[in-house]
Amino acid sequence: MTDDRFLIQRDDEEHLVPSRLPLLPLRDVVVFPFMVTPLLVGRPASVAAVEAAMEAEKLLCVVAQREADTEEPDQEDLFAVGTVIRVLQVIRTPDETLKILVEGLARVDIDDLQETEEHLWASVAPRHDDTQSGPRSEALARSIKERFKDYVRLNKRLPDEVLLSVLNLEEIDRMADSISAYILGKTSLKQELLEEPDVELRLSRINQILADELEILEIEQRIDTEVQSQVQKNQREFYLHEQLRAIRKELGYHADDDSEAEEYAERIEKSDLSAEARDVARRELSRLARMPGMSPEAAVVRNYLDTLLDLPWKKRSRDRIDTRKVRQRLDADHYGLEKVKDRIVEFLSVYKLTRKLQGSILCLVGPPGVGKTSLGRSIADSMNRKFVRISLGGVRDEAEIRGHRRTYIGSKPGRVIESLRKAGTRNPVFLLDEIDKMGADFRGDPASALLEVLDPEQNSHFSDHYLEVDFDLSQVLFVTTANSLHSIPPALEDRMEIIRLPGYLEHEKLAIAERFLIPRQRERNGIDDWPAGLRRGAIQTIIDGYTREAGVRNLEREIGSVCRKVATRKAETDRYPGWIKARNVERYLGKPRYRRAQVDRDPEVGVVIGLAWTEVGGEILEIEVTALPGEGKLVLTGNIKDVMKESGEAALSYARVRCPERADWFKQHQIHIHVPEGAIPKDGPSAGIAMATALVSLFSGRKVRKDVAMTGEVTLRGKVLAIGGLPEKAVAAIRAGARHLIIPRDNEKDFLELSPVIRRELDVHLVESMDAVLDLALSDDA
Repeated sequence: MTDDRFLIQRDDEEHLVPSRLPLLPLRDVVVFPFMVTPLLVGRPASVAAVEAAMEAEKLLCVVAQREADTEEPDQEDLFAVGTVIRVLQVIRTPDETLKILVEGLARVDIDDLQETEEHLWASVAPRHDDTQSGPRSEALARSIKERFKDYVRLNKRLPDEVLLSVLNLEEIDRMADSISAYILGKTSLKQELLEEPDVELRLSRINQILADELEILEIEQRIDTEVQSQVQKNQREFYLHEQLRAIRKELGYHADDDSEAEEYAERIEKSDLSAEARDVARRELSRLARMPGMSPEAAVVRNYLDTLLDLPWKKRSRDRIDTRKVRQRLDADHYGLEKVKDRIVEFLSVYKLTRKLQGSILCLVGPPGVGKTSLGRSIADSMNRKFVRISLGGVRDEAEIRGHRRTYIGSKPGRVIESLRKAGTRNPVFLLDEIDKMGADFRGDPASALLEVLDPEQNSHFSDHYLEVDFDLSQVLFVTTANSLHSIPPALEDRMEIIRLPGYLEHEKLAIAERFLIPRQRERNGIDDWPAGLRRGAIQTIIDGYTREAGVRNLEREIGSVCRKVATRKAETDRYPGWIKARNVERYLGKPRYRRAQVDRDPEVGVVIGLAWTEVGGEILEIEVTALPGEGKLVLTGNIKDVMKESGEAALSYARVRCPERADWFKQHQIHIHVPEGAIPKDGPSAGIAMATALVSLFSGRKVRKDVAMTGEVTLRGKVLAIGGLPEKAVAAIRAGARHLIIPRDNEKDFLELSPVIRRELDVHLVESMDAVLDLALSDDA
């Protein structure tokens, strides 16, 4: 640190300036000497620099940034020439920013930058101007003054008082700096003027800039004049049109004599609008007839009339419901899903007899890739109805459902009305896809807007904000899909009948691949004439090692990859490969990406198979418990969230009560519960009975049977409470090779809804207490 100072003289003042000053970087601002300007200081380092200056001599060095969006600039981000300023006033605002009034003193060269924890310091040196004046400088000064007068006159952002403050200056260099400050130019341009040491060259550059700016301002003024003239012309035309209308009215002509108005009037009379919509259409047509043809409002009215007239107010498809053909169509399009197909056939049978859709909003819930969307299309085909689908994933604006009011520019109907307009019938099958992935923000809650759409008691008078007339949605068959019910508001869920689609079992995936996926991929990839194909063992290998899903979407993707490689082989060698077997799948798809979780280990103490629900289906959890020397603490690992941690603590409390003879042992040992895989977050109470079983197994030394999987919440008294996601968990247990499944007695209803295939594969035990769980899961071997 040095105490070197240099002298700045201006008018009758002298300032002794330190050669090391706090540095204040500026965004899009260049401060010139003799310039008094306000600055807004918000960055913490900049605030600290101002406060440091106020504690010393109120002197700062300011310099412009090369890029305004740099948040923490260093020496490379700043220009090399700045200005020493004096802080005249500081005002602190409630949001901790500072408003300061500063006065520029002199140009300085920034030789070095030092960074401290609080702010930047700059080593500065005075920058001496070449102020020798001559006839050329005097001539430039006069020319600049004249051009600056015109600049202020044409530029509406500069007040006339600026001229008085600038033209009265006698020193040429001071006048040049003042005019530079008032020119509304880019930062780089102003920095160029700040860095120029030769006053004559600076004057020449200012003169050139003012000449360019005047040319631009004159063009702007000319454009404004032309626009004003055009506005006056339009007003004149409007006035003449109104006079013409009055004359035509006096002569007996009608407003709808215009061909466009006649066309709309004819369409209105021939349309099947409701009485309310017909009145609104006539009223809007009357407004259109009184408007100038090129009026923006006329375009809005035309769009509204087109929308109103294009809607299918009475047009409907003729239903064709043959329940046997419906069943055949569903079986042809989808393998398995017998319970879901039965429910759809029942629904259509009731509709065939009653011709009423009241209270029948189907919601298909299941993991991705199990056929929810395609089921909706199959329902439409089997009923001979049009199929309409809109995806609600990521929708956050209520106007997406109800539409925008016509007061807004670019307004349009909501997606419900717009989709019906495209379908052309009032009774399509309307699929609302991904209904669980809607959001809500300041623009409204689309889920609340759907309440009216999906309520059979209300949707016969659905009002779109754009139409502002009632439209009957009671004939529309709404079908919704979701991956889970957790994010669906209860009021919306209450309006729908939930049909769950569990994940496919291994044999179902194998059959789907053979019947649907492989033929479709062979056709898409142009290898229909391939005499060989994929053996069942190869398909099973792809299912086990290359997919991890409840549906078949990734399975089809992998089969498509194999077919593309077969097509490449045919294109390159003009020969097809032979049959693809399990042992050569790696040649086409690379190393297997997944290891299939299997309960093929020997019975162990403290290891239990639990079950978890995920959005892509069920998974097994191999819960491990061990004891270490310690002080009776419980440690839970495996990326476990709060609810699951509390479930582990409740399980430990139950196990300690059940094994009172181990009280002293507890005081000397630390219990560790681990739930692989550690990289995957886990939460929920359904692993409670699995943790309790593992703990009792550890304390008693009894092994846990390897073919038993379990799910359920445990209480401190050993009661077993209900859980969710049973179909997906049951499928996961079967995939893992379990033979017995322990579930809460309260889930008996869910158990009865499981498909017959799942109930055949598993021996399901309904329990009410942990005593029953332990009798089933623990072997007598110690």
